Amino acid sequence: MKINRLNSIIILGFVAIIGILIAQLLWTKEAFTIEDKKFSQKAHIALLEVVKNLYEGINHELPAENPIKKISNDYYIVNIDNDFEPEILEFYLKREFKKINLNTDFEYAMYNCQSDEMVYGNYVSFSEKTSKKASVYFPKHKNLVYYFAIRFPSQTSYLFSSLRFWFILSAALILILLIYVYSIYTIMQQKKYSELQRDFINNMTHEFKTPLSSILIASNYLNKQDVIFKDEKLEKYTQIIISQSNKLNNHIEKILNIEKWDNTPMVLEKQKLEIIPLIEDVIENIKLKYADIDIKIATILPKISIEADAFHFSNLVYNLIDNSIKYCESKPEITIKISITYTHFLLEFIDNGIGISEKNLPFIFDKFYRISNQKSHEVNGFGLGLYYVKKVCSLHKWKVFVKNNPEKGITTSIRI
Repeated sequence: MKINRLNSIIILGFVAIIGILIAQLLWTKEAFTIEDKKFSQKAHIALLEVVKNLYEGINHELPAENPIKKISNDYYIVNIDNDFEPEILEFYLKREFKKINLNTDFEYAMYNCQSDEMVYGNYVSFSEKTSKKASVYFPKHKNLVYYFAIRFPSQTSYLFSSLRFWFILSAALILILLIYVYSIYTIMQQKKYSELQRDFINNMTHEFKTPLSSILIASNYLNKQDVIFKDEKLEKYTQIIISQSNKLNNHIEKILNIEKWDNTPMVLEKQKLEIIPLIEDVIENIKLKYADIDIKIATILPKISIEADAFHFSNLVYNLIDNSIKYCESKPEITIKISITYTHFLLEFIDNGIGISEKNLPFIFDKFYRISNQKSHEVNGFGLGLYYVKKVCSLHKWKVFVKNNPEKGITTSIRI
């Protein structure tokens, strides 16, 4: 059900972005067409004004029909039916184009009736200080004697520059689409790896549970036999089998619980707790396992109450102390410091362990993450202790962070 819903959301998102992109490209095309029409209208109006200026001061009347003909997208023929000088024509062209804000390069040519050919006039640039002459062919037009032709060689680039915003927006949409596709691909790959990991862990743990249960039953039965009691070595070996089997069983249970919490939210039973007695209980229990340790609580507060789940809070404290003991090469010395500010409690676990390199600090709360060093190989576990601590803190909306001490060890802080 969840997979189908996710696939539907991905497809809908993809279709929506594609639809927006297509609409944007169509709007850009329409905007280009409109700009092209506006350019033609401006050019037509400017050339018509040039014709009027050329007719001023003479007795000839303006021709009845439109003297301007658009031969191609950037090529115009203007019929004057009157003799004119090139310098005057260029002056009027520059003035009228500038007046109508048509600031793009143009070039013109005039028909010479004596040689029966088009004579190139000049290349006029609005963007450059010096004019340049180009060898461009201007075709003749039949049935006209006094006329000139004008061409806009930079018309396409001029239109594109006026639509700069539209093209930037289209490029941004294409970039968003590519990012979306890459993100979806990455999510699907991670989802695939996550499912493979979960299936592997579930299969592995369940396959281990059955033979492990058989080993525990057989070992406990064996341990009760008179033959075992009479032989000190056999009893010792049997106890080792039972002890290691229980340890392995506890690891498997921890993995199964973590997987269960990942699939279904962990339910907290919050209540008002006095944390100092709880921490003292955890310290007493852990001293049964590790007798040669030094743990103390440092606080000036006689009583501290918080809203928390007693079971998970106790496990959190146990895991942090247990980690500090395991990753210590000398006698473990742990200080649990409790302080208070106007906004929160601060619970700090300060140890004298081996510390953590700065490059590994950001990853220590990741599931199954274990730092590769000699001590990590010696310590049994799957890298789930700190992951559990992080999860419990997140569910309580607490902040947890770790830093190295100036001299030795680390400080794990929980902001409540």
